[in-house]
Amino acid sequence: MSDGRTAEAEKLVERVRQMRTERPVGNALLERLNQNTLTVEHLKRFVAVEEKAHHAELAVYGLFMTRFPHSPVVDFYARLSELITGALPKLLECARALGMAERDLVRWPAEWEAYAFNSTLSWIALTGSQASGALALHTDMTIYFSGCAEIAAGVREKQLPVPEEFFTYYDGGHPEELMRQALETVQDGLDRGDDPDEAVFRARLLEESIGRFWKAAADLRLE
Repeated sequence: MSDGRTAEAEKLVERVRQMRTERPVGNALLERLNQNTLTVEHLKRFVAVEEKAHHAELAVYGLFMTRFPHSPVVDFYARLSELITGALPKLLECARALGMAERDLVRWPAEWEAYAFNSTLSWIALTGSQASGALALHTDMTIYFSGCAEIAAGVREKQLPVPEEFFTYYDGGHPEELMRQALETVQDGLDRGDDPDEAVFRARLLEESIGRFWKAAADLRLE
């Protein structure tokens, strides 16, 4: 429940949510699950696209801390960096359990959709405001973690032959503390004069790029 300290930031989250309701981006992996066309090969692509995002995220978080070297920005991105740093070894364990070596992840998948999230997030970090970055990442966490949980649940239900390492990595929920820090960082940016419309615009663009992230994994050419 809100205590009022992030009221304006929460209004922007609601604006992004309304856009999501009116113009859904969709999740191509979940669509495949529902159509019974999801294969282990798609999940391998999922892991490979994820691995590429990790490297971009770490660079982005460092850039945000450099551009906005004050609290709560530094605290938020330091915690995100810690999360990603800890997650990468688990992701590589998942890849190995699926039969992939690290060399298999290099430049694969090669389609531009595999880099759409990285590109959009990097652009936001280079040119966006403090509020824009934090709202975009609040949106990312909202969409990504719930999407992963649904995919993991669907894979279990369909009994696809995947190793337990896949569920160890993907079967989770929203990191509530990070969501709170994201809101505080948005609010602090707004208090410093950041444009709320710009923040909503960029958050929506990042959400659309996450749609490309799912599509890169669910490549229709595998049929």
